[in-house]
Amino acid sequence: QVQLVESGGGLVQAGGSLRLSCAASGLPFSNYAMGWFRQAPGKERAFVTAINWSGSSTFYADSVKGRFTISRDNAKNTVYLQMNAMKPEDTAVYYCAADFAPLRMVVDTTSQSYHYWGQGTQVTVSS
Repeated sequence: QVQLVESGGGLVQAGGSLRLSCAASGLPFSNYAMGWFRQAPGKERAFVTAINWSGSSTFYADSVKGRFTISRDNAKNTVYLQMNAMKPEDTAVYYCAADFAPLRMVVDTTSQSYHYWGQGTQVTVSS
């Protein structure tokens, strides 16, 4: 069955960095766009960033643009989220998700477009 397993979450001070990984199995990874979403306590799940099937196209939420970078390694079936200059408002559970979108350049930013989800990893940024 399809599995998306996030790792790399933890506690970091404001201004610090973390790198999240999401390892996928059970699906043809290069046919899927991959996204990262996050959900803070008491808030709706929100789009963070996404990358298309080949890695040639990315999109970021305004709140993370210039600080976060998404990348993927199709040979390793893994997508990454490098988070720099972190802020307390980045505190949330981070989820990776897969959207069946072979050969598509444009990525989806709505959670309803994503077919598979990981279990989430907690990221906490202290001030």
